[in-house]
Amino acid sequence: MNSETLINVLYVDDEVHNLNSFKAGFRRKFNVFTAESAVEGRKILEKELIHVIITDQRMPVTTGIEFLESIIPDFPDPIRILLTGYADINAVIDAINKGQVYKYIQKPWMDEDLRINIEKAFEIYSLRKENRELTEALLVANNQLEFLLRQNLLS
Repeated sequence: MNSETLINVLYVDDEVHNLNSFKAGFRRKFNVFTAESAVEGRKILEKELIHVIITDQRMPVTTGIEFLESIIPDFPDPIRILLTGYADINAVIDAINKGQVYKYIQKPWMDEDLRINIEKAFEIYSLRKENRELTEALLVANNQLEFLLRQNLLS
């Protein structure tokens, strides 16, 4: 990972002390954004380019999975991590199937483990972005070749 690339991480959790703990633990390593609700999280996504989204599962109004599922149409690119204090296998299955979650991590998190998972998530984000860019360049080159081929066939 390029040391100059700051990873933009959004952490959504209704518990303010968790948000503060996350910010304190990771603000020197990542560009940290925090939100106390799904609504706040969406507002941040609308303003900032977020690479990795971490959300708590158990929140009032909107669960973490519901939040992640709801943002897929508008924000498909960020890599998603679900964080929860409860080992609920149905939540894990829903997270993977509905919320397109990359990792499921139990609270309390270990700073080093979470840091590594955020960096791995960013690598996936970067590889997907590069893959899209290469695919687009290939399509442009292919169209140019088809145009040249048609020109040669007509002359």
